[in-house]
Amino acid sequence: MTRNETTRVLTFSRPGASSGRPAAELGTRPAAVRHSRLLGVAGLALAAALALPALACAGKATGEGATATAAGSTPSSAAVATFAGGCFWCMEAPFEKLDGVLSVVSGYTGGSEKDPGYKAVSRGATGHVEAVEVAYDPARVSYDELLAVFWRQIDPTDDGGQFADRGRQYRTAVFVHDDEQRRLAEASKTELAASGRFDRPIVTEIRPAGEFYPAEDYHQDFYLKNPVHYDRYSRGSGRVGFLQRTWGKEPAPTPATAAPTGPAAGSTPKPAKESKVYTKPSDEELKQKLTPLQYRVTQHDGTERPFDNEYWDNKREGIYVDVVSGEPLFSSRDKYDSGTGWPSFTRPLEPENIVEHEDRSLFMRRTEVRSRHGDSHLGHVFPDGPRPTGLRYCMNSAALRFIPREELTAEGYGEYLDLFGRGADNSAAGAEPR
Repeated sequence: MTRNETTRVLTFSRPGASSGRPAAELGTRPAAVRHSRLLGVAGLALAAALALPALACAGKATGEGATATAAGSTPSSAAVATFAGGCFWCMEAPFEKLDGVLSVVSGYTGGSEKDPGYKAVSRGATGHVEAVEVAYDPARVSYDELLAVFWRQIDPTDDGGQFADRGRQYRTAVFVHDDEQRRLAEASKTELAASGRFDRPIVTEIRPAGEFYPAEDYHQDFYLKNPVHYDRYSRGSGRVGFLQRTWGKEPAPTPATAAPTGPAAGSTPKPAKESKVYTKPSDEELKQKLTPLQYRVTQHDGTERPFDNEYWDNKREGIYVDVVSGEPLFSSRDKYDSGTGWPSFTRPLEPENIVEHEDRSLFMRRTEVRSRHGDSHLGHVFPDGPRPTGLRYCMNSAALRFIPREELTAEGYGEYLDLFGRGADNSAAGAEPR
């Protein structure tokens, strides 16, 4: 099947590879910028307004205005790792969240053509694959940890591409930069094969790293600049469902924590986080701690009544945490009146504390939302929310505990005070809703 045939059959593949792609979308690629980050406000607003229904890594930011990117530099102590995992949009976020990762750049590598562009690469005409180049501090995150994250983003048994994106230009590979990386990569691959997690051979190649060409600006940090389009693509391509079925709720084998790389335009700023451990109490403890409604909702996937729950019309400033584990989930800054009678949010406060699963109960196909550490049923997420994300996280009040901004420090969540301005902890308790 040709690339364009794939586009017609799979509406979530990438029509940008066709010859009719608007010239404005092609943009320009910085010749020497490998570790720059771009988060243009105008890019996010325009992409959210024009987000196409097509679930395509191929509909990449059509018509998105180019934003100048400042050249950055990588510290001399940094190391570099290069991974190909299919669509490079889906490979940036997992690495950017790791403490110790300095930058992640989408680009092309593995072929012989000089300075390739997206149009040629996506047609399979250059020998290159889509890849990400990761600059990291080995003192803070190891190459083994990067490998562990890499394997969890791909189907390593697919030698014909990845999910909806077909062709050798979307095959997986680890590009090693020295003998030590090769040794670690080979050992990691062997361990994965021996784990029995996959019933087919691991076909991901381990290849020597060559010249890496950064992709066009509009591809960089696409998941931040165009969250609606990205979410539709990552789900529609089959990647999200495959990874959830393969790895489930098993925690990632890395101690790394999320490290902010700069918020998307219009998003809630991410505060520096303290190191905390969130755990789920025993079932007996939960029965003592929770009300019958809270227990039914969080432990047995229940649903409370609309317009008759604690937080559906709560307008106070603060954060919402899991009633079971206490892990931070949502912020009042992202809360809005959806008219449904349940508390609704456009995005999570801490995406790494959110787990999503396909839910086919009640003769419907929905996306369930659970907490990562408490494994609490929280509610569902729907693609009918307002800008900038287009998402509606429809939650049960019974699964949440609200921490008012004036009580954040006392409750141990002082790192979130900056979300609401300085001096928030000096506000009078029981302040009037805004």
